[in-house]
Amino acid sequence: MLLSPMVLFFGLGAFAAFARSDLAIPEAIGKGMAIFLMVAIGLKGGVAVAGEGITMSLMAAAAIGVALAFVLPLPAYWITRVVGRQSPVDAAAIAAHYGSVSVVTFVAGLETLKLAGLLPSGHMVAVLALMETPAIVTGLLLARRASAAQQPASGLLHETLLNGSVVLLSGSFLIGLAIGSDGFAQIAPVFEAGFRGVLCLFLLDMGLVAARRLRETRSLTVNLAAVAVVVPVCNGFVGAALGALGQLSLADAAALAILAASASYIAVPAAMRMALPQANAGTSLAMSLGVTFPFNVVAGIPLYIWFAQLMGAR
Repeated sequence: MLLSPMVLFFGLGAFAAFARSDLAIPEAIGKGMAIFLMVAIGLKGGVAVAGEGITMSLMAAAAIGVALAFVLPLPAYWITRVVGRQSPVDAAAIAAHYGSVSVVTFVAGLETLKLAGLLPSGHMVAVLALMETPAIVTGLLLARRASAAQQPASGLLHETLLNGSVVLLSGSFLIGLAIGSDGFAQIAPVFEAGFRGVLCLFLLDMGLVAARRLRETRSLTVNLAAVAVVVPVCNGFVGAALGALGQLSLADAAALAILAASASYIAVPAAMRMALPQANAGTSLAMSLGVTFPFNVVAGIPLYIWFAQLMGAR
Protein backbone atom coordinates (compact mmCIF):
# COMPACT_ATOMS: atom_id res chain seq x y z
CA MET A 1 0.00 0.00 0.00
CA LEU A 2 2.93 2.37 0.52
CA LEU A 3 3.54 2.11 -3.25
CA SER A 4 -0.06 2.85 -4.20
CA PRO A 5 -0.54 5.65 -6.77
CA MET A 6 -2.34 7.84 -4.23
CA VAL A 7 0.49 7.78 -1.71
CA LEU A 8 3.10 8.21 -4.43
CA PHE A 9 1.31 11.30 -5.78
CA PHE A 10 1.24 12.74 -2.27
CA GLY A 11 4.97 12.04 -2.08
CA LEU A 12 5.49 13.75 -5.44
CA GLY A 13 3.72 16.85 -4.20
CA ALA A 14 5.75 16.85 -0.98
CA PHE A 15 8.99 16.38 -2.91
CA ALA A 16 8.14 19.25 -5.28
CA ALA A 17 7.41 21.54 -2.35
CA PHE A 18 10.53 20.61 -0.39
CA ALA A 19 12.61 21.01 -3.58
CA ARG A 20 11.07 24.50 -4.01
CA SER A 21 9.58 23.66 -7.41
CA ASP A 22 7.09 26.14 -8.88
CA LEU A 23 4.54 23.33 -9.35
CA ALA A 24 1.12 24.55 -8.19
CA ILE A 25 -2.54 23.65 -8.56
CA PRO A 26 -4.93 26.64 -8.74
CA GLU A 27 -7.09 27.17 -5.66
CA ALA A 28 -10.35 26.89 -7.62
CA ILE A 29 -9.31 23.52 -9.07
CA GLY A 30 -8.31 22.27 -5.61
CA LYS A 31 -11.73 23.17 -4.23
CA GLY A 32 -13.41 21.56 -7.23
CA MET A 33 -11.57 18.29 -6.60
CA ALA A 34 -12.52 18.44 -2.93
CA ILE A 35 -16.21 18.80 -3.86
CA PHE A 36 -15.98 15.90 -6.34
CA LEU A 37 -14.39 13.57 -3.77
CA MET A 38 -16.93 14.31 -1.05
CA VAL A 39 -19.85 13.76 -3.44
CA ALA A 40 -18.35 10.49 -4.72
CA ILE A 41 -17.70 9.15 -1.21
CA GLY A 42 -21.24 10.00 -0.09
CA LEU A 43 -22.88 8.52 -3.18
CA LYS A 44 -21.01 5.21 -2.97
CA GLY A 45 -21.81 4.84 0.72
CA GLY A 46 -25.52 5.36 0.10
CA VAL A 47 -25.51 2.90 -2.80
CA ALA A 48 -23.78 0.31 -0.60
CA VAL A 49 -26.50 0.58 2.06
CA ALA A 50 -29.25 0.42 -0.60
CA GLY A 51 -27.74 -2.80 -1.95
CA GLU A 52 -27.25 -4.52 1.40
CA GLY A 53 -30.59 -3.56 2.90
CA ILE A 54 -31.19 -2.68 6.54
CA THR A 55 -30.14 -5.62 8.73
CA MET A 56 -29.61 -5.91 12.49
CA SER A 57 -25.89 -6.41 11.95
CA LEU A 58 -25.73 -3.26 9.82
CA MET A 59 -27.70 -1.29 12.41
CA ALA A 60 -25.41 -2.39 15.24
CA ALA A 61 -22.21 -1.71 13.31
CA ALA A 62 -23.54 1.63 12.03
CA ALA A 63 -24.67 2.77 15.49
CA ILE A 64 -21.29 1.94 17.02
CA GLY A 65 -19.39 3.46 14.11
CA VAL A 66 -21.35 6.73 14.12
CA ALA A 67 -21.05 7.02 17.92
CA LEU A 68 -17.29 6.48 17.67
CA ALA A 69 -16.97 9.07 14.91
CA PHE A 70 -18.79 11.66 17.01
CA VAL A 71 -16.87 10.93 20.24
CA LEU A 72 -13.31 10.01 19.20
CA PRO A 73 -12.38 13.58 18.20
CA LEU A 74 -12.93 14.73 21.80
CA PRO A 75 -9.98 12.91 23.45
CA ALA A 76 -7.90 13.55 20.33
CA TYR A 77 -8.63 17.28 20.68
CA TRP A 78 -7.65 17.25 24.36
CA ILE A 79 -4.40 15.33 23.89
CA THR A 80 -3.47 17.47 20.88
CA ARG A 81 -4.04 20.63 22.91
CA VAL A 82 -2.19 19.38 26.01
CA VAL A 83 0.59 17.21 24.59
CA GLY A 84 0.90 18.72 21.12
CA ARG A 85 0.37 22.31 22.33
CA GLN A 86 -1.75 23.22 19.30
CA SER A 87 -4.12 26.15 18.93
CA PRO A 88 -7.85 25.39 19.35
CA VAL A 89 -8.49 25.61 15.59
CA ASP A 90 -5.51 23.40 14.65
CA ALA A 91 -6.38 20.91 17.41
CA ALA A 92 -9.99 20.76 16.17
CA ALA A 93 -8.84 20.06 12.61
CA ILE A 94 -6.47 17.32 13.81
CA ALA A 95 -9.21 15.83 16.01
CA ALA A 96 -11.58 15.65 13.02
CA HIS A 97 -8.93 13.68 11.08
CA TYR A 98 -8.62 11.17 13.92
CA GLY A 99 -12.36 10.72 14.38
CA SER A 100 -12.97 10.09 10.69
CA VAL A 101 -11.70 7.24 8.53
CA SER A 102 -9.18 6.43 5.81
CA VAL A 103 -10.50 4.56 2.79
CA VAL A 104 -7.04 3.32 1.79
CA THR A 105 -6.27 2.07 5.32
CA PHE A 106 -9.61 0.24 5.30
CA VAL A 107 -8.80 -1.35 1.94
CA ALA A 108 -5.42 -2.47 3.28
CA GLY A 109 -7.18 -3.86 6.35
CA LEU A 110 -9.63 -5.84 4.21
CA GLU A 111 -6.74 -7.42 2.33
CA THR A 112 -5.04 -8.35 5.60
CA LEU A 113 -8.28 -9.82 6.96
CA LYS A 114 -8.74 -11.88 3.78
CA LEU A 115 -5.22 -13.25 4.13
CA ALA A 116 -6.15 -14.26 7.70
CA GLY A 117 -9.26 -16.05 6.43
CA LEU A 118 -11.65 -13.42 7.80
CA LEU A 119 -14.30 -11.87 5.53
CA PRO A 120 -16.08 -8.75 6.86
CA SER A 121 -19.68 -8.11 5.82
CA GLY A 122 -20.21 -5.99 2.73
CA HIS A 123 -22.10 -3.40 4.74
CA MET A 124 -18.89 -2.38 6.52
CA VAL A 125 -18.27 -0.20 3.45
CA ALA A 126 -21.48 1.63 4.35
CA VAL A 127 -20.27 2.00 7.94
CA LEU A 128 -17.11 3.56 6.56
CA ALA A 129 -19.20 6.13 4.67
CA LEU A 130 -21.36 6.83 7.73
CA MET A 131 -18.24 7.50 9.81
CA GLU A 132 -16.93 10.21 7.46
CA THR A 133 -19.21 13.09 8.43
CA PRO A 134 -19.79 12.93 12.24
CA ALA A 135 -16.13 13.61 13.03
CA ILE A 136 -16.21 16.65 10.75
CA VAL A 137 -19.26 17.94 12.65
CA THR A 138 -17.52 17.44 16.01
CA GLY A 139 -14.31 19.04 14.75
CA LEU A 140 -16.18 22.08 13.43
CA LEU A 141 -18.13 22.40 16.67
CA LEU A 142 -14.88 22.38 18.63
CA ALA A 143 -13.35 24.99 16.33
CA ARG A 144 -16.42 27.24 16.31
CA ARG A 145 -16.77 26.96 20.10
CA ALA A 146 -13.16 28.04 20.56
CA SER A 147 -13.24 30.89 18.05
CA ALA A 148 -16.76 32.18 18.72
CA ALA A 149 -17.43 31.56 22.38
CA GLN A 150 -20.16 34.23 22.45
CA GLN A 151 -22.12 32.73 19.55
CA PRO A 152 -25.52 31.29 20.61
CA ALA A 153 -25.65 27.50 20.67
CA SER A 154 -28.47 27.45 18.11
CA GLY A 155 -26.46 29.53 15.67
CA LEU A 156 -23.38 27.36 16.23
CA LEU A 157 -25.33 24.17 15.54
CA HIS A 158 -26.96 25.67 12.44
CA GLU A 159 -23.63 26.84 11.04
CA THR A 160 -21.99 23.47 11.69
CA LEU A 161 -24.72 21.15 10.41
CA LEU A 162 -25.31 23.26 7.31
CA ASN A 163 -21.64 23.71 6.54
CA GLY A 164 -21.03 23.03 2.84
CA SER A 165 -18.85 19.96 3.41
CA VAL A 166 -21.36 18.35 5.77
CA VAL A 167 -24.23 19.06 3.38
CA LEU A 168 -22.28 17.54 0.48
CA LEU A 169 -21.34 14.34 2.31
CA SER A 170 -24.67 13.67 4.01
CA GLY A 171 -26.76 14.84 1.05
CA SER A 172 -24.80 12.71 -1.42
CA PHE A 173 -25.19 9.72 0.89
CA LEU A 174 -28.98 10.17 0.91
CA ILE A 175 -29.01 10.51 -2.87
CA GLY A 176 -27.01 7.29 -3.20
CA LEU A 177 -29.43 5.56 -0.85
CA ALA A 178 -32.38 6.76 -2.94
CA ILE A 179 -31.04 5.90 -6.40
CA GLY A 180 -29.40 2.55 -5.56
CA SER A 181 -27.06 0.70 -7.89
CA ASP A 182 -29.30 1.09 -10.94
CA GLY A 183 -29.41 4.85 -10.64
CA PHE A 184 -25.73 5.05 -9.80
CA ALA A 185 -24.86 3.12 -12.97
CA GLN A 186 -25.90 6.19 -14.98
CA ILE A 187 -23.27 8.38 -13.30
CA ALA A 188 -20.67 5.70 -12.45
CA PRO A 189 -18.39 6.64 -15.38
CA VAL A 190 -17.78 9.96 -13.62
CA PHE A 191 -17.91 9.10 -9.92
CA GLU A 192 -16.53 5.55 -10.06
CA ALA A 193 -14.06 5.49 -12.93
CA GLY A 194 -12.78 8.99 -12.27
CA PHE A 195 -12.52 8.72 -8.49
CA ARG A 196 -8.98 7.39 -8.17
CA GLY A 197 -7.59 9.72 -10.80
CA VAL A 198 -9.03 12.79 -9.10
CA LEU A 199 -7.89 11.39 -5.76
CA CYS A 200 -4.32 11.19 -7.07
CA LEU A 201 -4.45 14.82 -8.20
CA PHE A 202 -6.05 15.88 -4.91
CA LEU A 203 -3.29 14.18 -2.93
CA LEU A 204 -0.69 15.76 -5.19
CA ASP A 205 -2.17 19.12 -4.19
CA MET A 206 -2.32 18.07 -0.53
CA GLY A 207 1.33 17.00 -0.71
CA LEU A 208 2.23 20.44 -2.03
CA VAL A 209 0.15 22.18 0.66
CA ALA A 210 1.34 19.98 3.52
CA ALA A 211 5.04 20.15 2.66
CA ARG A 212 4.97 23.90 2.07
CA ARG A 213 3.19 24.48 5.36
CA LEU A 214 5.65 22.19 7.13
CA ARG A 215 8.60 23.88 5.45
CA GLU A 216 7.33 27.23 6.60
CA THR A 217 6.26 26.28 10.12
CA ARG A 218 8.17 23.07 10.94
CA SER A 219 5.05 22.16 12.87
CA LEU A 220 5.46 18.37 13.16
CA THR A 221 7.09 17.97 16.57
CA VAL A 222 8.16 14.80 18.35
CA ASN A 223 5.11 15.13 20.61
CA LEU A 224 2.74 15.34 17.64
CA ALA A 225 4.39 12.34 15.98
CA ALA A 226 3.83 10.39 19.23
CA VAL A 227 0.20 11.52 19.27
CA ALA A 228 -0.16 10.28 15.68
CA VAL A 229 0.73 6.76 16.89
CA VAL A 230 -0.83 6.64 20.36
CA VAL A 231 -4.25 8.02 19.38
CA PRO A 232 -4.96 5.46 16.62
CA VAL A 233 -3.84 2.58 18.84
CA CYS A 234 -6.22 3.72 21.59
CA ASN A 235 -9.01 4.28 19.06
CA GLY A 236 -8.45 0.81 17.59
CA PHE A 237 -8.70 -0.78 21.03
CA VAL A 238 -11.96 1.05 21.77
CA GLY A 239 -13.37 0.09 18.36
CA ALA A 240 -12.54 -3.59 18.88
CA ALA A 241 -14.02 -3.57 22.39
CA LEU A 242 -17.28 -1.97 21.27
CA GLY A 243 -17.48 -4.28 18.27
CA ALA A 244 -17.22 -7.29 20.58
CA LEU A 245 -19.79 -5.83 23.00
CA GLY A 246 -22.10 -5.22 20.04
CA GLN A 247 -21.81 -8.93 19.15
CA LEU A 248 -20.29 -8.25 15.75
CA SER A 249 -18.42 -11.08 14.08
CA LEU A 250 -14.66 -11.23 14.55
CA ALA A 251 -14.11 -9.97 11.01
CA ASP A 252 -16.59 -7.08 11.44
CA ALA A 253 -15.20 -6.15 14.87
CA ALA A 254 -11.69 -6.11 13.44
CA ALA A 255 -12.86 -4.01 10.49
CA LEU A 256 -14.54 -1.59 12.91
CA ALA A 257 -11.31 -1.36 14.93
CA ILE A 258 -9.37 -0.60 11.74
CA LEU A 259 -11.88 2.13 10.85
CA ALA A 260 -11.68 3.66 14.34
CA ALA A 261 -7.88 3.62 14.23
CA SER A 262 -7.54 5.07 10.74
CA ALA A 263 -7.13 8.80 10.22
CA SER A 264 -8.73 10.53 7.26
CA TYR A 265 -6.58 12.17 4.63
CA ILE A 266 -9.24 12.48 1.93
CA ALA A 267 -12.69 13.59 3.15
CA VAL A 268 -11.57 15.56 6.21
CA PRO A 269 -8.76 17.49 4.50
CA ALA A 270 -11.24 18.32 1.75
CA ALA A 271 -13.79 19.47 4.33
CA MET A 272 -11.26 21.41 6.39
CA ARG A 273 -9.98 23.11 3.25
CA MET A 274 -13.47 24.53 2.76
CA ALA A 275 -14.60 25.00 6.37
CA LEU A 276 -11.39 25.87 8.27
CA PRO A 277 -8.93 27.34 5.77
CA GLN A 278 -7.07 29.01 8.64
CA ALA A 279 -6.10 25.61 10.12
CA ASN A 280 -2.57 24.36 9.40
CA ALA A 281 -3.15 21.63 6.81
CA GLY A 282 0.53 20.71 6.95
CA THR A 283 0.31 19.53 10.55
CA SER A 284 -2.89 17.51 10.08
CA LEU A 285 -1.72 15.81 6.90
CA ALA A 286 1.80 15.19 8.17
CA MET A 287 0.30 13.40 11.16
CA SER A 288 -2.45 11.43 9.40
CA LEU A 289 -0.70 10.56 6.14
CA GLY A 290 2.95 10.94 7.09
CA VAL A 291 2.90 9.10 10.42
CA THR A 292 -0.40 7.31 11.13
CA PHE A 293 -0.97 5.79 7.70
CA PRO A 294 2.46 4.11 7.41
CA PHE A 295 2.23 2.94 11.02
CA ASN A 296 -1.20 1.39 10.45
CA VAL A 297 -0.17 -0.37 7.25
CA VAL A 298 3.06 -1.76 8.72
CA ALA A 299 2.09 -2.58 12.32
CA GLY A 300 -1.31 -1.21 13.27
CA ILE A 301 -3.70 -3.38 11.27
CA PRO A 302 -2.44 -6.71 12.67
CA LEU A 303 -2.58 -5.14 16.13
CA TYR A 304 -6.23 -4.12 15.71
CA ILE A 305 -7.18 -7.61 14.51
CA TRP A 306 -5.51 -8.99 17.63
CA PHE A 307 -7.48 -6.49 19.74
CA ALA A 308 -10.72 -7.88 18.28
CA GLN A 309 -9.59 -11.43 19.13
CA LEU A 310 -8.54 -10.34 22.60
CA MET A 311 -11.96 -8.78 23.24
CA GLY A 312 -13.58 -12.11 22.49
CA ALA A 313 -15.28 -11.24 19.19
CA ARG A 314 -16.33 -14.39 17.33
